[in-house]
Amino acid sequence: MNVLFIIVDDLRPALGCYGDKLVKSPNIDQLASQSMVFSNAYAQQAVCAPSRVSFLTGRRPDTTRLYDFYSYWRVHAGNYSTMPQYFKENGYMTLSVGKVFHPGVSSNYSDDYPYSWSIPPFHPSTEKHENDKTCRGKDGKLYANLVCPVNVTEMPGGTLPDIESTKEAIRLLNIMKTNRQKFFLAVGYHKPHIPLRYPQEYLKLYPLENMTLAPDPWVPEKLPSVAYNPWMDIRQRDDVEALNVSFPYGALPYDFQRQIRQSYYAAVSYLDVQIGLLLNALDNVGLSNNTIVVFTSDHGWSLGEHGEWAKYSNFDVATRVPLMFYVPGMTTSPVSQRGRVFPYLNPFSHIGGLAPQGQSKKVVELVSLFPTLAELAGLQVPPACPETSFGVVLCTEGTSIVHYFNVSEGKVEEGCDNTDRCFNEEPVAISQYPRPADTPQWNSDKPKLKDIRIMGYSMRTIDYRYTLWVQFDPSNFSANFEDVHAGELYKMENDPNQDYNIYNNTSHGWFFKKILDILKH
Repeated sequence: MNVLFIIVDDLRPALGCYGDKLVKSPNIDQLASQSMVFSNAYAQQAVCAPSRVSFLTGRRPDTTRLYDFYSYWRVHAGNYSTMPQYFKENGYMTLSVGKVFHPGVSSNYSDDYPYSWSIPPFHPSTEKHENDKTCRGKDGKLYANLVCPVNVTEMPGGTLPDIESTKEAIRLLNIMKTNRQKFFLAVGYHKPHIPLRYPQEYLKLYPLENMTLAPDPWVPEKLPSVAYNPWMDIRQRDDVEALNVSFPYGALPYDFQRQIRQSYYAAVSYLDVQIGLLLNALDNVGLSNNTIVVFTSDHGWSLGEHGEWAKYSNFDVATRVPLMFYVPGMTTSPVSQRGRVFPYLNPFSHIGGLAPQGQSKKVVELVSLFPTLAELAGLQVPPACPETSFGVVLCTEGTSIVHYFNVSEGKVEEGCDNTDRCFNEEPVAISQYPRPADTPQWNSDKPKLKDIRIMGYSMRTIDYRYTLWVQFDPSNFSANFEDVHAGELYKMENDPNQDYNIYNNTSHGWFFKKILDILKH
């Protein structure tokens, strides 16, 4: 089996296959209709570099020791093997297109080449213009805006990075077909990461009058101040800066909130088209019947929930991601050589949704990607890491989730109904987020390691989200659970949006013991 690993940036499960009624995502929905879909998948930290290094090594941020963008795990933590490196060592041609590892220090300025990849990774030539002034304002001048629909022909190079990445990935698929070489191809798309820059025609899919606000666009009354992310990167965009919103809790005007949501959705549909073209190319080269396709995101993104934007928090909107696996012969019957699995669907004309092939409500983590993909490809599953694994090159802190795949067609696997039994047996997801102080600061979203003073550890079960904000020492990477600065507890059944913190009026010894047990092991 070949592997096509599609990783997108800042995509929450705003997809038709996840029940979103507004979005137009026919190509990703079509992939879901042939895949095992996980409806409760969570990233380990809601920021790009730490999340990507975590799932590509199969280790949690406390083991990669990366909570920001400024260290390379092989130097600062341990010489851990990565998922593509493991496939490469097992005879695969490993290829990277676009944003797979976070570029810069955290991947040694090389996307971890040559360890992880057979040839140097490809980056779109137009990537360097991502934050330039390319957004035309009403006055005709160019700005570095957050909301940025564009005429693609006017862009530097007459294209956009994700369009370039799709073309390169298709070129590589054709070469792999010709060479008959088994491959692990990772394709990383930029959107819907900010700036929300996409071809302007996608706005037609989302009339502004159809856009709603978040169901809870206010800061919750009992939200500890340490838990709030003040969305600094949004504030620094020209169009947001012009609104002069007060720091940290001032709200964006409602009409502008709708515009952000409109542009986020438009960027998702633009992304859907790129993925549709890529999967259609997999069909065209005749590799759909022997290629595993994995689709996920590095973390979610707040669209005004809790008065917050961007990622940088422990809420579901920031940590929950889409996750699906297409495995020929397992999630679908093997197709004949001529059968098309992924015909391209045009979001401007396609009507009607497609249900996931199988769906699991089990809580799973992105740190489990490495062992899961190894098992699906028939490779030996890396062993579980010992309690301290800094000196262990190959091990994983996730667990393979292949045993959740045996759900019959179209069936949704149910959650758990006995609270005691569920609590002890059901899987949980651990996410974490660092903060420099108890109250929102200019660097609360992205504190550098030396400035971290508090770590928020968050445990998501099927029924609850439990978060502890504890004292953290960045000099020795240690958290002190005897020094709890704040806590959050949300019951999903009657508070699915996590607006009503019941930490102070509920006994939670159970959760405390459980989270400590998991973090110790």
